[in-house]
Amino acid sequence: MRKHILSAIQAHAAAEYPKECCGLLLGVGRKQQYFPCRNVSTEPNEEFRIDPEEYAAAEDLGEIIGIVHSHPDATSRPSPRDLAMCEATALPWHILSWPEGDLRTVMPTGEVPLLKRPFVHGAWDCWQVCADWYKREWGLEFEAFKRADGWWESKDNTSLYEANYEAAGFYRVDQPQRGDMIVMEVGRTVYPNHAGIFLGADPALPDEEANTFGPGPFLLHHLYGRPSEIIVFGGPWLDRTRLILRHKNVQPIT
Repeated sequence: MRKHILSAIQAHAAAEYPKECCGLLLGVGRKQQYFPCRNVSTEPNEEFRIDPEEYAAAEDLGEIIGIVHSHPDATSRPSPRDLAMCEATALPWHILSWPEGDLRTVMPTGEVPLLKRPFVHGAWDCWQVCADWYKREWGLEFEAFKRADGWWESKDNTSLYEANYEAAGFYRVDQPQRGDMIVMEVGRTVYPNHAGIFLGADPALPDEEANTFGPGPFLLHHLYGRPSEIIVFGGPWLDRTRLILRHKNVQPIT
């Protein structure tokens, strides 16, 4: 990283300490520029969130070519959330430990395993593992779907799965076949808040070891706070099911 950019980031980290600083690396013509942003997170000592208006203002100035933030009193090692959001944004993430001063750059890989990924709501969660399975297995792609943590806890919020499945190309069916999305109610919730991919009797995933036992049927899912996994679908999971959804581009098995 160029010295004047690094100096600007270090100055911002020092000014915001002990909060996390955050900003954007811009390409403006042939030059690069650091664009400092406000951290509008409710817990700025633990995480960051860039002010959306400042993000839009940065886009007006140049091309966003990187995300920057500091780790106060910690190493520059990326957290699971850092890794997840680096993949979600498809941009390099530059992490500065402060006051230590070590800078680390994390590059998006473009491909994250479906199994054993850590849970990061909004980036690596139950919806995203479903969307990634559809893309890899059937070439189906969906727009980035923004969701706030805890949306399922209050009737004042929208029931996101129920409100959006038709616009995403799904329709309801009574009996599942491989590739259908199973939407469930899990934990303390007022809305269906969890989803997985029904795999039927075949738990195989391309280039990944499923390590399953028994005849199935199987479900790929990513439960809140746990790594993504394949489980046997039945018993309490079946009792929690509220919707069985099939994509319009998938032919029913007869």
